[in-house]
Amino acid sequence: MTLVVGLTGGIGSGKSAAADEFGRLGASVVDTDRIAHDLTQAGGAAIAEVERIFGRDAIGATGAMDRAKMRERVFADPAAKKALEALLHPMIREESRRLIRASQGPYVVHVVPLLVESADYRPRVDRVLVIDCPEALQIERVRARSGLPEREVRAIMATQATRADRLAAADDVVDNSGSLDALRKQVAALHRRYLGYSAQARG
Repeated sequence: MTLVVGLTGGIGSGKSAAADEFGRLGASVVDTDRIAHDLTQAGGAAIAEVERIFGRDAIGATGAMDRAKMRERVFADPAAKKALEALLHPMIREESRRLIRASQGPYVVHVVPLLVESADYRPRVDRVLVIDCPEALQIERVRARSGLPEREVRAIMATQATRADRLAAADDVVDNSGSLDALRKQVAALHRRYLGYSAQARG
């Protein structure tokens, strides 16, 4: 039986950097954001339904879903948000299951940004790993990365679990308020621990 670690954290916390490091150390990484991106890129499995439900306006010039436009739309319209989730979430869950079953690493790091908010994900992971940093640092990082104004970053954060709720749900925590080197050291320590848990799980 494969050990599955659910990796989560708020926007700008450093989930991708941590997941990349686990992958570099040999873990299998299954990232729901990457799956969603694949589903909604040009020719992706969800594109025809996105266009049917939301209209041609939801598709960009490249044939992929216009993510910026859809982000604005779902923030402004709860019904649109519900419709997009009803389309994508079952497809993401199914592809996640397939990739986890096919994984070759000693354990799986399953990156689920809204793991704490999604009751159906918790039973499907063995441990919850939270990548944590102060909210002010989250805002600073997202603004530097995407150029979004602070009010928009705060609006996104308001749709996510609070920092306290994430930490309360955590089995393991990586403090990502420091340098990339500090992050790597914490990931390396957890990697050694997960290898041990994985060996036990496999009997």
